[in-house]
Formats: sequence, structure tokens, C-alpha cells
Amino acid sequence: METVRLILLIVHILGFSALIGGLLAQVGPGEKKVTGVMRDGVGTAFLAGLLLVGVLEGGDDPVNHGKVAVKLLIGLVLLVLVMANMRKEKIPNGLWAGLLALAIIEVGVAVLWSPVHSS
Repeated sequence: METVRLILLIVHILGFSALIGGLLAQVGPGEKKVTGVMRDGVGTAFLAGLLLVGVLEGGDDPVNHGKVAVKLLIGLVLLVLVMANMRKEKIPNGLWAGLLALAIIEVGVAVLWSPVHSS
């Protein structure tokens, strides 16, 4: 089960890497848009995250449901915003910045809200 957990964790991280990479590739002047890489990244991260929670629930260690709820909410908002704007030729700079901020906050929650970092 530990191997499955680690594989899902890696896939989850790669999904967010694709989302953030797709956003950062558009830094600078010019029109912003939702790309296929961003769509695939957020979808992969969301699905892998759900599966990861399922694996964690099946294990012996306690699951932090507060953290899971926060990450689920942010992930769902990201998924909806990306999918709703997928077919648009361009998106406002504010939406692009909001997507980037939410993706970074999601990573921050994952890293900073961890038992490894508690004293």
C-alpha cells in the first residue's frame, strides 16, 4: 500500500507541476489563456489527490480531514475555473493571477500543513 501511496503522491505533484508550469509559461506581457497542459495538470492532480485520500483512509495512520477539506475545496475551485475557461481564446490577467495564487496556496497547504513541520 505504501508503494501505491508514493506513486499517487508523485502523480499528484506532477499534476500541480504541469498546472503551475502552464501558468508560469505565460508570465510577461501578452494574452493569457488556459492551455491543455493546465487542464491535464489540474485534472491529474485532483484525481490523484482523491485517490491518495482513499489510500490514506485505508491505512493505519490518522488522516487530517481539515487539511483534506481545504485542499479539496481549493482543488475543486481550480478545476472548475480551468474547465470553465478552457475554450476561451483569452482570460483576464486577474483570473490568470488568481489561478496561479490558488495553485501556489494549494502547494503551500500541502507542504506547510504537515506533521513533519509541526513542533
